[in-house]
Amino acid sequence: MEKQLMRSLTRTTRRHAMIAVSTACLLVPLAACTPDNGPRPAASSASTGGAPYAPKNNGKRDGRLDERLDRATILELQQDMKGKRLTSRELTQAYLDRIHRLNPRLNAVVTMNPDALELARKSDELRRTGEARGPLEGIPVLIKDNIDTADRQPTTAGSTALLHSKPAQDAFLVKKLRDAGAVILGKTNMSEWANFRSPEQTAGWSATGGQTRNPYVLDRSPCGSSSGSAVAAAAALAAVTIGSETDGSIVCPASVTSTVGIKPTLGMISRSGMIPITRRHDTAGPIARNTTDAALALWAIHGSDTADTATSDADTALPSDYRKVLDPNALRGKRIGVWRKGHIGIDADVDRAFDMAVQRLRALGATVVEGADVADSRDMMQKDMLPAVLTEFKHDLNAYLAATPGPHPKNLTELIAFNKRNSSVEMPKFGQELFEMADKTDGDVNAPVYRQHRSAATRYARQAIDGVLTEHRLDAIVTPTDLPASPVEALDPTPFESSTRNTSVAGYPHITVPAGYARNTLPLGISFLGTRYSDANLLSYAYAFEKATPIRKAPSYLPTLPGRS
Repeated sequence: MEKQLMRSLTRTTRRHAMIAVSTACLLVPLAACTPDNGPRPAASSASTGGAPYAPKNNGKRDGRLDERLDRATILELQQDMKGKRLTSRELTQAYLDRIHRLNPRLNAVVTMNPDALELARKSDELRRTGEARGPLEGIPVLIKDNIDTADRQPTTAGSTALLHSKPAQDAFLVKKLRDAGAVILGKTNMSEWANFRSPEQTAGWSATGGQTRNPYVLDRSPCGSSSGSAVAAAAALAAVTIGSETDGSIVCPASVTSTVGIKPTLGMISRSGMIPITRRHDTAGPIARNTTDAALALWAIHGSDTADTATSDADTALPSDYRKVLDPNALRGKRIGVWRKGHIGIDADVDRAFDMAVQRLRALGATVVEGADVADSRDMMQKDMLPAVLTEFKHDLNAYLAATPGPHPKNLTELIAFNKRNSSVEMPKFGQELFEMADKTDGDVNAPVYRQHRSAATRYARQAIDGVLTEHRLDAIVTPTDLPASPVEALDPTPFESSTRNTSVAGYPHITVPAGYARNTLPLGISFLGTRYSDANLLSYAYAFEKATPIRKAPSYLPTLPGRS
């Protein structure tokens, strides 16, 4: 299921799996090929042949817009469009041009929306007539390739089995993005099937997109499974991106790409139209280069959906205005617990960055409480969580496949058979052991044995977090998000206790923000986590920390770590 579960299931080598370029050219929609990087979006789908737009200031050219994209916030872009210094079509073209230039090195974007420029033109027309729809009007957004769009883009979860699926309607969160005025720019690469196919799976690899590369050091892992979304955000290939998480797949890739990742409370965002692992964990969430943009996107996509009963309280789960949480003094007087056990003493750079972050929290007026360690969840994972998730995966994926139009496998059994028939493309380096384990279950989520496993796992995870919060009278817990990114083909990293599993199983929020760099190059993150629907508070703490600690720097696209082989 995602990085943390894979780490627990196996300690074997994870090899970088690539498919032949000639084969990939035949399989990936809107794709051209480059000999070194596999599939990438085609120029014909993204370029009008015009020069990159340069924003105007009193009639004077202000430099290429492309040079601003790494630094510009959504609010600044909106101000430019409102002031008629920029149009959405020009902005969209600039992102498409940037994708063409950078994506061959990154493999972060797997398809580009052929209608993006037309959507941007319509946005400009609405703005001209005073009919702007919302806070994302005209803003290009990239979404993970497991989120349905009822347009000319497929939704594949990285698998060639779904290249010809035809979702009948937008995912609920995509509808929310469109209602807020966003331009759906394209879809991002991901770990195939969200890393829930094999314990030996490589983070960031899919049969449809190849290997996503970390933009800071290209031979380092981008983590998974929202690898493409995090890399695209870090490289400014869109203003903001949407990922999804089952266990670590928003916050881990955000941590290793120096971006802000929000894994919201389960039920904050609808899962309707999202290819599942398990609806008891799955949630979408934004990834951005700053907390403000991530918060704005969260406000745009959250909300109650009658097709997803878990979202019944979502409309009132956040303040009406996201700006209310953007308080640089939010940490003053708050009790923040420090979780060190299982995370400190493994990597000296992680220790140094985290110690500096804790000092900054004190300087910002927080009462720092040591010893707020969350219980290790490995035993729970093996005993209860994995059996529950295997049952849920079969049940939930079968329901999605059966309901989605198009010529593709209609259940997990057929999907396993498809992979065997197409093993040279789908299974060149690793298998589908988790698929086969899940298919052996009955997929019955009403069975007493299943319900016992699920109840035990959820109860354990919630008690592990709520018990620490209550015992120490805490407003939140902070901890290092993860280790620095390891080489893509490295052995599984040194044991680092999961910072995400309990929040994932409990359905609780988890936010990571940049906290430093290992070897002055590899990004490190700090996590803020709390109880159910504490999202707004966690965001305010993350914002205050970010404003006082301007850590993030643009990616360097190094081929390898300096001084290392």
